[in-house]
Amino acid sequence: MKNPKVFLSAEWRKLALAQYAVDKEILSKYLPPHTELDDWQGKYYVSLVGFMFIDVKLRGFNIPFHTDFEEINLRFYVKFKDGDTWKRGVVFIKEFVPKPAITFVANTIYKEKYQTFPMKHIWIEQEHQIEVDYLWKNKNWQNFSVNAVSKAEEILVGSEEEFITEHYWGYTKIGADKTSEYGVEHPRWQVYPVKDYKINADFGINYGNDFTFLNDAKPDSVFLAEGSEIRVLKGKKF
Repeated sequence: MKNPKVFLSAEWRKLALAQYAVDKEILSKYLPPHTELDDWQGKYYVSLVGFMFIDVKLRGFNIPFHTDFEEINLRFYVKFKDGDTWKRGVVFIKEFVPKPAITFVANTIYKEKYQTFPMKHIWIEQEHQIEVDYLWKNKNWQNFSVNAVSKAEEILVGSEEEFITEHYWGYTKIGADKTSEYGVEHPRWQVYPVKDYKINADFGINYGNDFTFLNDAKPDSVFLAEGSEIRVLKGKKF
């Protein structure tokens, strides 16, 4: 029986995540109304994230030629006080996908900032290591690749990996004093210990002048998460 609250279901797999500490003044201008920046031990992170959408269903139905595709996004972390409860969520600076229909739906319904570019990925899974590479073409081909140990580990309670992966809400500014919220459901993930990584990305071209300085920055951390099945719930506005 279909859950009427579920807008989209899919799998998110092999999530490569690179965290960069950013001055809070930069992120404050992107904050949706009524939300606050969420920090990890005093650091305000943006994450460059590459992963695969697999078996995408919109309201329970597959869309022909749009079930499996790559996504690259840049996001940061926020919190919202709903009554007596703090909700921890993410805000996207931009999201890249290779399918124009996905961009249209996301931008129209959720007022997100999707763009469509040529994309591809490479997964090489061997006995002792796993290689993941996400590539996109924005003027030139760019990529984010990770080489990791093939044995996944549990995410430790209280760890940075937990902070990054356990934000279950999405927030988007849709007006001067209006924000949309949607929930994302998934089980706790596992991570692969990263041995090496390479980021060949022009942050200024991709995300604007505020983030050009990341071209010369080294990430504070890089993770590779296995991911899981996920469900995106219908949103609300406030």
